[in-house]
Amino acid sequence: QVQLVESGGGLVQAGGSLRLSCAASGRTFSSYAMGWFRQAPGKEREFVATINWSGSTYYADSVKGRFTISRDNAKNTVYLEMNSLKPEDTAVYYCAAAASIRGTDVRQSRYDYWGQGTQVTVSS
Repeated sequence: QVQLVESGGGLVQAGGSLRLSCAASGRTFSSYAMGWFRQAPGKEREFVATINWSGSTYYADSVKGRFTISRDNAKNTVYLEMNSLKPEDTAVYYCAAAASIRGTDVRQSRYDYWGQGTQVTVSS
């Protein structure tokens, strides 16, 4: 069982930056693929970014060039650095972990564990 706890959300003006963190429990963190997803009000949850066990990353087109996902296996933590934030980035951001993904995968159904989410609000 893996428990995920997100932090770092908040209110920021458009053009600003935030760094989200996701701390994971368990001794096999380094073997998991990790992903960030988000859900805006009235919309379905969508893929944002993922990083696999080897450090390969993949991003949604809407955040490419602005967001960076990274991981620190020594700290069992995955990060999402968000720059040049836009009001449309406003959402609850969720961290997820997948035991069986070897490459990169955007499908939510492939992720086994989910955090409770952290709110990011970008004002115009």
